[in-house]
Amino acid sequence: MRLNAVTVGTSKPRELAGFYARLLGAEVGRADDDWADDDWVEVRVPGGFTLGFERERHFRRPVWPAEAGEQTASQHLDVEVDDLDEAVRHAVACGAVPAGVQPQEDVRVLFDPDGHPFCLFLG
Repeated sequence: MRLNAVTVGTSKPRELAGFYARLLGAEVGRADDDWADDDWVEVRVPGGFTLGFERERHFRRPVWPAEAGEQTASQHLDVEVDDLDEAVRHAVACGAVPAGVQPQEDVRVLFDPDGHPFCLFLG
């Protein structure tokens, strides 16, 4: 068995795929012609990993840090970087928003355009 992809539920698959493609220097493509237009989009990340983005009809933006009674972020992406400050500037230029809470010195938590948290960390 080999893990080669992760799929993220979202209200806007094409927009989120474009964001992650810009962030990671990747390409956007369709995963399967059987899916309705823009309901499934994928990003092929250098190195062979694929991020899928699937439309969730009842998507609610997660709240992070978690709050009782709110939609939680059940997972997040971790992105290794060489220069944390430059990576944050790049992510913001791509459309990310830094989180108000930053729990670690060598990690930055940001939100993608649909509200999913992701982390940039020094490698």
